[in-house]
Amino acid sequence: MNKNRKKRTIIILIIATVVIAAAVVLLTRPSDDEAEEETTPQVNVPAFNAGNAYRSIVEQCDFGPRVPGTPAQLKCADYIASAFRKLGYHVIEQHTTVTAYDGTPLRCINIFATSDTVSTSRIMLTAHWDSRPWADHDPVEANHKRPVMAANDGASGVAVMLEVARVLRQQKPGVTVDFACLDVEDYGMPEWDKTGDEEKDEASWCLGTQYFAAHLPLPSTPPLYAVNLDMVGGRGARFYQEGFSKRYAPGIVAKVWDAAARAGYASTFPPEDGGYVTDDHLPLNEIAAIPTVDIIPCYKGAESSFGPTWHTTQDTPANIDTTTLKAVGQTMLQLIYNEQ
Repeated sequence: MNKNRKKRTIIILIIATVVIAAAVVLLTRPSDDEAEEETTPQVNVPAFNAGNAYRSIVEQCDFGPRVPGTPAQLKCADYIASAFRKLGYHVIEQHTTVTAYDGTPLRCINIFATSDTVSTSRIMLTAHWDSRPWADHDPVEANHKRPVMAANDGASGVAVMLEVARVLRQQKPGVTVDFACLDVEDYGMPEWDKTGDEEKDEASWCLGTQYFAAHLPLPSTPPLYAVNLDMVGGRGARFYQEGFSKRYAPGIVAKVWDAAARAGYASTFPPEDGGYVTDDHLPLNEIAAIPTVDIIPCYKGAESSFGPTWHTTQDTPANIDTTTLKAVGQTMLQLIYNEQ
C-alpha cells in the first residue's frame, strides 16, 4: 500500500473523529437560554384568584359611592383597614383634611398596610379607593351631577391589592410589599368648572396622594419603587406604557412589562407607548421621589381613552371583567415573586 495514501487516510480519519466529537459537544451543550434556566432558580409564582378580587369590588360598591364626606366613605375605609388587619398586616390610617378645587374642605383617609415596618428591601402597590362625585362624562347629561359607583375607577385597584396581600401571607416573597389605599383622588375639577389653566386644573386631582407623598408612613424606609393600579378591571382593557412612568421610572416600566409577558399577558400589556396621565403616580414621583409606574388602561381610537364607563353611571360591578383582573393581578405576583 502506498505510504502517502495510508498517511492521508489516517489524517482523514483523525479529522473525521474530531469533527464528530465537536458535533456531539455542540448537540449536547445546553443553549444560552437553557444554561440561563439551569443557573437561574425558577420561582414558583402562585395563582391570582380573580373571583376573590371581584367579590371585593362588589363589597366596596355595596356601601354606595365612596365620595369624601359621606357615610359610605367611613364604612369603606373601615372595610379596607379591617381586611388588611385580618390578613395580619400592620395598618396605619392617615386622617387629614384636604381642600378641593372650589375651597371645600374634604375628609381624607389614606390607608397604609405593611407586613414589616423595618425592612429596607420593600416595594409598594397603590390605588385610590374613592368615588368621583360627578358622572360628568356620562352620555346622559341629566346624570352629570350624580356620583359614580366606581367599580372600576377605584374599587378594582384596591380589590387586586387585597387579593395580592392574601396570597403573600400564604407564600412569603423575597421582598416586603407595602400597600397604600389613597383617598380623594377623583375630586378633580368637573367639566363645567374648568378654568382653562391646565396646571391649576390638574393640581385639583390626587389630593390624598399629595398628602401621602409628603407624609410617608415609614419615611426612614421608603420603597425602592411603587406600582399604581387604576381602572384595572375594565372589559377589553389594554395597558400601554404611560408617558410620565417612562420619564420617571423607565427601568421599572421595563420590569413590569417583562413580568406581564412572563405571566402570559403580553397582549394585555403591549410594550408600546400610551398617553401622559395625571394620576396618583405623579405625587409619588415628584414629591416623595419614589420611582412609580402607572398601570392604567388606554383604549386607543375610542371616544374615551379610559374606556366607556369612565366617569359615568355605568361604572358598576356588572361591567367588570375578571379576565382583566386576572391579567393585572397575575402580573403583580410575577413581579413580586421575582424581586430579590
